[in-house]
Amino acid sequence: MTSSPNTTSRLDEFLTAAKGEALEFAKPKPKPQHPFSIRLTQEERKRLEAEAKGKPLSVYIRERLLGDGAAPRKLRRKPSADHALLSKVLGMLGQSRLANNLNQIAKAAHIGVIVLTPALIEQIEDACRDIRIMRDALLAALGFPPAGSGP
Repeated sequence: MTSSPNTTSRLDEFLTAAKGEALEFAKPKPKPQHPFSIRLTQEERKRLEAEAKGKPLSVYIRERLLGDGAAPRKLRRKPSADHALLSKVLGMLGQSRLANNLNQIAKAAHIGVIVLTPALIEQIEDACRDIRIMRDALLAALGFPPAGSGP
């Protein structure tokens, strides 16, 4: 049986591991940080929430306990109810199949099944413009740049 370079390197890795020698990729991972929980009465929690003045309670408590020695934490932004609702509406607009329906109308016009009068063309263009305005307004409300503005 001939061995390829790939097989040889895997065999070497296996033998090294079998001898108990450390491999680069076998370094122990640092232990994850564990949360600390505390039980509060409703009154205590309300007091702390009032003192926190809108900050997440865990951030406020860490700052009070550790002062300036508190390591900065990665912030996780929870979307507001408005953003969640706007996102849902934007998703519904995307799933409404309006673009697909307009494409079917265009196909029907191309094969001559539907007669495109100037009034119908204007109505279709108005509908496209309205959809684009709704989409852009929803994206702007969610904090995304307007379509076509680039990154």
